[in-house]
Amino acid sequence: MVQLNQNFINTIAQELPAHLSMDDFISACDRPLRRSIRVNTLKITSDAFQRLMQPKGWRFEPIPWCPDGFWISYDEEEQLGNCLEHIQGLFYIQEASSMLPPTALFSDHSQWQCVLDLAAAPGSKTTQIAALMHNQGLLVANEYSASRVKVLHANVLRMGASHCALTHFDGRVFGEYLYEHFDAVLLDAPCGGEGTVRKDKEALKQWSLTEVQAISETQKALIQSAFLALKPGGSLVYSTCTLNRLENQGVCQYLQQTYPDAVQFESLANLFVGAERATTPEGFLHVWPQIYDSEGFFVAKITKLASVARLQPEPNLQKNFPFTPANPKQTLAVRSYFEQDLGIELPDDTIMVRDEEYWLFPKEFSPLIGRMRFQRIGIKLADHSKHGFKVRHEAIIALVNPENGPRAKTINVSDNEAKEYLMGRDLPLNTATKAQGEVIVRYGGAPLGMAKHLGNKLKNNLPRDLVKDKVLLLPIHNAGL
Repeated sequence: MVQLNQNFINTIAQELPAHLSMDDFISACDRPLRRSIRVNTLKITSDAFQRLMQPKGWRFEPIPWCPDGFWISYDEEEQLGNCLEHIQGLFYIQEASSMLPPTALFSDHSQWQCVLDLAAAPGSKTTQIAALMHNQGLLVANEYSASRVKVLHANVLRMGASHCALTHFDGRVFGEYLYEHFDAVLLDAPCGGEGTVRKDKEALKQWSLTEVQAISETQKALIQSAFLALKPGGSLVYSTCTLNRLENQGVCQYLQQTYPDAVQFESLANLFVGAERATTPEGFLHVWPQIYDSEGFFVAKITKLASVARLQPEPNLQKNFPFTPANPKQTLAVRSYFEQDLGIELPDDTIMVRDEEYWLFPKEFSPLIGRMRFQRIGIKLADHSKHGFKVRHEAIIALVNPENGPRAKTINVSDNEAKEYLMGRDLPLNTATKAQGEVIVRYGGAPLGMAKHLGNKLKNNLPRDLVKDKVLLLPIHNAGL
């Protein structure tokens, strides 16, 4: 049974809309969540993913607000995190409601060029935004917790998001350090987590109004910073996975009261079919668990109508940026290596060099140099030595996609071979041929990593830190589908 604090029930009963009942709310909180995933369109289309998984017993129900999101069901009780296709980055295990904020952010623009995700870990929304941006422009993903930055980085690499720059700061600094720099900002704020009780039965056991009030003060500071970092004319989406007004409507109204001539709330009533069932009078989405049989969530979309004054003088630029632009000779050499040896044409972005490392930075990153310290920028392409270039795993994962895949120097492998590869083992070849050197190992149309073709086997070049002890191989159930 779900553990609902009586003080929480008493408080939330006053906020529950008239057309919803407390009995239905408590009943919904007591039901387990439906399993949901988002297909990673940076690597595979939703149609192709369904064709890949349906013979393995997966059944798909579309999530109304995310074209690439699905509630899924299947016969086995496997751990999806160990699933071959998950390790490969073909999908992200993501609760359906958490797909709402990125959808809202991109609802009236096909392409934002410079986006900030202010509280990004573990990376579900970050990688969703990267897919909506089609790995173009620049996505700055910030996370305050050091341990969660590592998780964020791992998920960004696994999903092949190439145009990200990761930062590790208190989100309250962005309004000053990157004042009015971003076209769009997502603030999925740290919150009381009242909407997550279906996933964590004890999430509300120690609920306290005092704690809610303290959290809302932090949220107010964060939303002000996010708004200051936003360009005039840009969009800010504020979201939480909690249900009370203090952390939701109250925070948005604080921003409007602070900047009355610059804040405009945008209605999300037409975001998807049925959105009006969760829309508040202000136009926010206040998703109660019983409305869509999901987690509870809150989403607000705000347009910045005019510039606002910064709170502090512009900070001094930082020195000693460790990267330098590649010179023409270096640029030609690394581009030729990728094209001739790997069959990959590098995108028209900025190639940077640090010692003997070659990196690919988003073109839009240049104005940010010296503004603040970044944990990670773009992708590492290759290391260079007297023996030539050595491609990096993350470059292959990010750069081989459905568009350029047919031209890349790849070898397709079976389910069992893919499993063996991810477990760090070499793959014997059925027929001995002439050695081909570096090749890209591919499964289901998407890359797994690199190997060295030795003629009689593929020598595994998967980085040791990515080798898995267990890889779940889903059995074929209905081969005729």
